[in-house]
Amino acid sequence: MITLYWCPKTRASRILWLLGEMDEPFEVRTIDIRDPEAKNDPDFSAASPMGKVPALMDTTPNGVVRMADSAAIALYLADRYPASGLAPVISDPERGRYLYWMTYTPGVIEPAMMERFLGMEVSKATSGWGNFDTMVEVLEDGIRQGPWLLGERFTAADVLVGSSVYFMKMFGILPGNAVLDAYVERCLARQAYAEALARDAELYSA
Repeated sequence: MITLYWCPKTRASRILWLLGEMDEPFEVRTIDIRDPEAKNDPDFSAASPMGKVPALMDTTPNGVVRMADSAAIALYLADRYPASGLAPVISDPERGRYLYWMTYTPGVIEPAMMERFLGMEVSKATSGWGNFDTMVEVLEDGIRQGPWLLGERFTAADVLVGSSVYFMKMFGILPGNAVLDAYVERCLARQAYAEALARDAELYSA
């Protein structure tokens, strides 16, 4: 059984979306990240030493897997449950492009978001993510041929990238962009994402 440790309006929502795209049973345990006492669950602490969500526990025939970080969890789930079709196999030539986009969110999009949000001045030549404008240009080029990052194939990379683009739009970080706007609309049209966002809204307003 897969257990997701989740809190609304956090990166855990993208894993809730990912699990919704899979035909695997799972349960969700809500962690109030603002309440120190809520983090005393020993299973949660073992999965996420930093006390951050998302965290995951997966009870398998070979033992219990515990881990944190949305990109790591997405990589694990897509490979561990190949029937979902959310990741190219290791021998697939598209595997390299898939891995590139899987790491683009934590390695490029999120640092560039903070750059823009905090009004940082960075050197495009020396920063690991280039800069915000370059991040958007590369992302736009990657999606332009669409409808997904790997063409006709929807993968876990679209969950990570799509949720990040949606976040940037919601917070006004990303200016209007026809290519990225259309991409977000395609993501929002997926039932699993709509259900994850609805669950977010329900618990956040409670």
